[in-house]
Amino acid sequence: MIAGPASRRRRVGLDSYGLFPLELSPFPTLEWAVAHGADGVSFSGLSSEWHARMDAAALADLRAFAAAHDLYLEWGGGQHIPRDMTSWARKDLFDLNRRAAHEASVLGAATVRSCSGGLMRWDPSNPATEILLRETAGALRAQASMLRDHGVILAIETHFEFTSFELVRLFEMCEAQPGDWLGICLDTMNLMTMIEHPAFATERLLPWVVSTHMKDGGVLMGRDGLTTFPVPIGAGTIDLEDIIQRLDTLPRPVHLSVEDHGGSVLLPIHDEAFLLRFPDLTGTELAALVNLSEVTAGRPACRPVERKDWPVICESRIAHDIEAMGALARSVPVVAGGAS
Repeated sequence: MIAGPASRRRRVGLDSYGLFPLELSPFPTLEWAVAHGADGVSFSGLSSEWHARMDAAALADLRAFAAAHDLYLEWGGGQHIPRDMTSWARKDLFDLNRRAAHEASVLGAATVRSCSGGLMRWDPSNPATEILLRETAGALRAQASMLRDHGVILAIETHFEFTSFELVRLFEMCEAQPGDWLGICLDTMNLMTMIEHPAFATERLLPWVVSTHMKDGGVLMGRDGLTTFPVPIGAGTIDLEDIIQRLDTLPRPVHLSVEDHGGSVLLPIHDEAFLLRFPDLTGTELAALVNLSEVTAGRPACRPVERKDWPVICESRIAHDIEAMGALARSVPVVAGGAS
């Protein structure tokens, strides 16, 4: 069921990660957003130097600047796996996430992005995913009241730690409900790196989505497996129009924050032992991803950028992505029944 033309509630902004090579502090990041027509900024996280400067007064000034320019703000710096992702030593996340939640509350931000690392199942010597899921659930359950008290949702990014199936199980283990204290930051391209089709995984996670990294991408088949990577908005294989319309059905507005960067990830799908670490993967979903690789192969412009080359193009590419996502958000018919 389709309603009228897209409304102002489809707000298109940027995630600050794509501009990290510019080494902008928070205020220049907001000024860059205003200059390039963005509706807001999702701060993935700050350098330790700038984070140390973010006292209550600085946060209040950021909030005032955003309000004066009608920008939305989303905060980062949260984590969910209670381990050091290099040494695998245990660590307590409560104080770290409490600080991030307090900062978000002062900013008037409703979400705190959580990202702990990732690609752990690429190395079989790392702790098993089921162990990390149990530990994560235990750590997060202890934070529920704290997050509610701050009025924020910890938004776990669809990164390289857990698949959509595992995230749904995690929420069940935490006895969480959509819209309460735990949610999803939907990174549309990262889903492919976890051997998931973006449309399928989005539907599985949809009730939990509270923020986004709107990112286009490609996937190429090679002798060693599939390689996934980001590309400019509109140049890739991800049906972002479909995802936008799925987000329309939610009972709350979700901001469309573009994220982009260089680099690629190899998925050694010819290795049976590797595939066994994705126990929920079906032949249907793998075939759908392989089909996307055939589409990518037919688009010569849909190719990865090396991470070392990203600093040179980051500013122009993020500017392009904001413009392209804005045009898409304005052109896609609104699905009736969602937030207004």
